[in-house]
Amino acid sequence: MFKLFRFLKPYWWQVIILVAATGLQVWTTLRLPALMAHIINDGIVPGNTDYIWQTGLMMVGLAIVSAAASLISSFFSARVGTSYARDIRAAIFTKVINLNILDVKDFSTASLLTRTTNDVNQVQTVTIMILSMMVRAPLFCIISIIMAIQTAPDMSWIILVGAAAILGTVILIMSLVVPKFKIFQGLIDKITLLTRENLTGLRVVRAFNNEKVEKKKFTSTNDKLTKLLIFIDRIIELQNPLINIIFNGTTLLCSWIGISLLTKDFAYLGNMTAFAQYVTHVMISFLMMSILFVMLPRANVSAHRINDVLGKKSKINWLDKTKGIPSKDASVEFKNVDFAYPDAEEKVLDNISFKAEAGKTTAFIGSTGSGKSTLINLVPRFYEATGGEILVNGLPVKDYEKNDLMKRIGFVPQRGMLFAGSVKSNIKFGAPNASDEQMHKAARIAQAENFIEKLPEKYNSHIAQGGTNVSGGQKQRLSIARAICKNPDIFIFDDAFSALDMKTDAKLRTALKEITANAVVLIVAQRVSTIKDAEQIVVLDNGRVVGKGKHYELLKDCKIYQEIVKSQLSDKEYSSELKLAAKYRKEVEHA
Repeated sequence: MFKLFRFLKPYWWQVIILVAATGLQVWTTLRLPALMAHIINDGIVPGNTDYIWQTGLMMVGLAIVSAAASLISSFFSARVGTSYARDIRAAIFTKVINLNILDVKDFSTASLLTRTTNDVNQVQTVTIMILSMMVRAPLFCIISIIMAIQTAPDMSWIILVGAAAILGTVILIMSLVVPKFKIFQGLIDKITLLTRENLTGLRVVRAFNNEKVEKKKFTSTNDKLTKLLIFIDRIIELQNPLINIIFNGTTLLCSWIGISLLTKDFAYLGNMTAFAQYVTHVMISFLMMSILFVMLPRANVSAHRINDVLGKKSKINWLDKTKGIPSKDASVEFKNVDFAYPDAEEKVLDNISFKAEAGKTTAFIGSTGSGKSTLINLVPRFYEATGGEILVNGLPVKDYEKNDLMKRIGFVPQRGMLFAGSVKSNIKFGAPNASDEQMHKAARIAQAENFIEKLPEKYNSHIAQGGTNVSGGQKQRLSIARAICKNPDIFIFDDAFSALDMKTDAKLRTALKEITANAVVLIVAQRVSTIKDAEQIVVLDNGRVVGKGKHYELLKDCKIYQEIVKSQLSDKEYSSELKLAAKYRKEVEHA
């Protein structure tokens, strides 16, 4: 928890004002019982009216100052607390978006959401309480004890009895609830996960008629959370009657002892009244601290979870400045590249080597799990190669500053991802300064112009979060347009044409030729028709390159490629392709 207090640094002057105002409030409030004792002893008992008025007006003035100081203290504690929480949320968000994919996988998405919202709220609540109570309560307690002893030393032992009883109650309650707070946060994570999972996969759940199964899973976790909360709340609520018993018992004890002393000396009336008020302040101070001490462990668990994210060291380190000068000619080259996930026994990619040049398309094909998507994710350093070297424009990717590398890459993921906003904001997402003419050209090449023009507000039409108000094919075309609008050196299409029909696919690839003369095009595809015309096709199997060349070269020499092509064509079409491959080989040999 205290590690997060570094976020209070920008507000140090407001904290000083808060502490000063709190100190003033405590001093003025604790002056009132002493003045009341003087009014009773020196004003009421001897009948000195002038003294009563004089002291009474002083008490009114102190009460006004105390109220003003309390308002200032409350204002700054709320202001600092909310600003502090805002900065922590911003720090978590910034940290998460700068982590690489493997780092983010160390935390579940649901857990990151909970840490950014629920955990920060817990820390914020306790921080506001600390700012308002941790100064006020100890000061009230210490000064009240001192003044109580000075006022009525014969009754001072009552404070010790009351304080010991409250302290014992707090220790008992904390020992029961503190171990449950970590379990509570874990269950909150699971609730968030189940909710998010079912909302995202609602169509699948309904398609398989699995509402009852998912409801049962949610209900089970929800019941566990409810039972845990009931237990925690019951224990915490037990604190109130126990404290009330101690509080009322202490007051009763003060009255009983005070009255017995009053029979010996009536002048003791003022002192007894002041002492009772000081004891009340001591009890209230202990009550405030007990509430804080019960809430602090829960906030401490949340703080640890936040610090786990903020303290996460990225597995990929970026340079502050690009080392060396990249070539003006676009290229991507893999030299004996290996990749394995952390703690995995086997490599996902093994000894991958190829070179993709500007103006040429390099395609990757292979069975599911062959490593195609992993391979292209190494280019923008979403993952870090565990062996070998990857060069972009002749320079190792590890020698690039992050923005310098990313501006050279236009990436289209397998699942078209759109953001809440408009068609325009999504296409210009990677190039916010692009002109409308560039945007229109990108949409036209991506074969998105026709459906955009039919939308009610065309390029200003609303796009829902995740692009849920457009079809899968429209979503992919907008994602492709976004990459084109960026005008990068390297285009990466991770099975980005899968939701397009054959006709649109062919049109799009033809249109791409007019803007990729000086760019590298990397395509991951499942359909042979998508990559048939590529200048270089890399065939992968179990993370290894088993073939490399043009379509007809591979069809003649690569068994894995032959199987892929055969699975997608009829026997007649496949025989025709084999004949063309043989003809192609003869032409090459003759040349």
